[in-house]
Amino acid sequence: MPEPMPPDNTHIAALLDLVVRHPRVLLTGPPGSGKTSLARRVAAGLAERGQVCRCLAADPGLPGFGPPGAVCLGSWDPRLGENGDWQLDAIEALATLDSARFRLPLIEVVRRMAARANAVPLLIDTPGVERGIGGAELLPARASAARVTAVVRLAPAQESDPYPHERAALGLTTLSLAAHPEARHPGKQQRRQWRTAAWDAYLDSAEESELDLSTLSIVGAPPPCNAPTAWPGRQVGLLDANGATLALGEVCSLVGTRLTVRLSPMAGTPLTLVVRDAQRDGEGQLGTARSRPRTAVAPGQEEALLSTSQESAAGPRPTLRLNGLRATLINGVFGDPLLHLRLRHRKRSLLFDLGDPGRLPARLAHQVSDVFISHAHFDHISGFPWLLRSRIGNYPPCRIYGPPGLTGHLDGFLRGILWDRVEEKAPRFEVFELHGERLAHYRLAAGKPMKALSPRDIDGGGMVHAEPGFRVRAVTLDHGTPVLAFAYEADTQLKVRKERLEVHGWTPGPWLGELKQHAMEKDDSVEIVLPDGSRRPVSVLAEKLLFAHPGQRLVYATDFGDTPGNRERLCALASGAEVLFCEASFREDQAEQARRTGHLTARACGEIAAAAGVCQLVPFHFSRRHVADAGELYAEIRRHFNRLAATPGSEPDTEEQD
Repeated sequence: MPEPMPPDNTHIAALLDLVVRHPRVLLTGPPGSGKTSLARRVAAGLAERGQVCRCLAADPGLPGFGPPGAVCLGSWDPRLGENGDWQLDAIEALATLDSARFRLPLIEVVRRMAARANAVPLLIDTPGVERGIGGAELLPARASAARVTAVVRLAPAQESDPYPHERAALGLTTLSLAAHPEARHPGKQQRRQWRTAAWDAYLDSAEESELDLSTLSIVGAPPPCNAPTAWPGRQVGLLDANGATLALGEVCSLVGTRLTVRLSPMAGTPLTLVVRDAQRDGEGQLGTARSRPRTAVAPGQEEALLSTSQESAAGPRPTLRLNGLRATLINGVFGDPLLHLRLRHRKRSLLFDLGDPGRLPARLAHQVSDVFISHAHFDHISGFPWLLRSRIGNYPPCRIYGPPGLTGHLDGFLRGILWDRVEEKAPRFEVFELHGERLAHYRLAAGKPMKALSPRDIDGGGMVHAEPGFRVRAVTLDHGTPVLAFAYEADTQLKVRKERLEVHGWTPGPWLGELKQHAMEKDDSVEIVLPDGSRRPVSVLAEKLLFAHPGQRLVYATDFGDTPGNRERLCALASGAEVLFCEASFREDQAEQARRTGHLTARACGEIAAAAGVCQLVPFHFSRRHVADAGELYAEIRRHFNRLAATPGSEPDTEEQD
């Protein structure tokens, strides 16, 4: 990890003299002042004298060595690297980067780790928390836990001590040193990159393991077990019967009680899982999880969500994040069906149904490559004119998939408009209709007659679209008219080992997206132009820089009757899916109306989710007659399936524009 600025040599001499008299020294000061660099220089100076030095890296947000999210104990080894380095001796998992919020667990870990250090000089490199009650409490607590007899404060010369009274109350020898004049906080983004590189390096030899949560004690501040989408990317620690850390790992997925984790090698049987708020985000960066993770809604909470002023008409507007995508129910649980799948890192969107698009910006339509229409009832197709108008220009054809007859309905929209001035900028569409195991193919262009192209046969699995990265399957359900339910299935995701970028000195950029795309397409011989101007084959770079992450499945189903055939076909499509978006229009006491109109009751929705074994259910397409009593629908669903996902619509519309 790069250092902000090396300390002055006079500091080294002063601290070496202090360590001779006080073998345990606490290093304090604001972020970026150079504490970690100072500890390394002092350890190297002691090594020149033939003396061993140990260090307790007690900043879980960015330790000077070892994995983030832990307190690390190391010994200076002059044989490592060109100028020596810390040899990692032991770690204790915290599973957080926030030393102020979780200061009590941090202090307990420091106490235990300091007790393990022998009589050689011990430097305690502490977090740069120098504000608020957290910093005021951490200073004396760290000094006491580590049993130090001297405290060093390294800070810019003009910066006053925020805790002079707390420092004086310690009654310990204190040494104040001025940081280098050009020392600066590296900034949150740089710290995040360094932290992620350290975490990736720690996981370099990790392998996937499966744990049964029912056999483990779970401590810390874990997300709810009935919110499986809150778990992927979480940092976890595995502890033995004595509370010692066996390994740190990163959660891949949670299905029921089965937790799949990338774990570093460990020896011993884990009995405890520690989880707090350290989590890799959608950009692959290790950071802090949102304080209110999207989780299953507690009984009775739905009414509160539905009564918010912004959402009284549409209800909750669920947004879920899966690997590589963000799924948003644009019009909430009461509005016209329209599910937006944002493919992160691709600036590309998929739409499932085309209800009222009023909350979507026109320029998002330019990024829509594929639209999957369940059927042509007005509330599912009324947004087509928005898509049509937004794609006037030099845009590639948009693909649209749906049931038999869809092309004629769309062609009717086009024929109802005068297109005498669009010329070569006419919007164009490739339309595919699912007829059993045959996919009919049509071409639509504004101002021109519909053209039928050669159909193609598809396998019994109903795959209507496939490309490197994902595929979409469909099954036909009955709503009095054929209706399609869809499953989005992501391939194994390719992610970048960022620590290896640093080893080679390559900066991130668009070339990484190009590398992943060619790797997914098996274009191994294609050469990628690197930031330094050199060229390497995809096969070589993929082996050095990429690793695989399991894909996830999302299923979308709405407007179908509660019949044995519909249940059987949908359960087969949704079996084991990460999330199921499923309609729940009526209460059970309105079953006759549901039967007559070809819709589901809330009970049927819950039973289907349970039978399919999905991880999470998003019920939607509620009848508007339940705006005032939607809690009854949720309660009815919960009696049969309790892993519900519903959130207030806090996602700003601007997020739909990136």
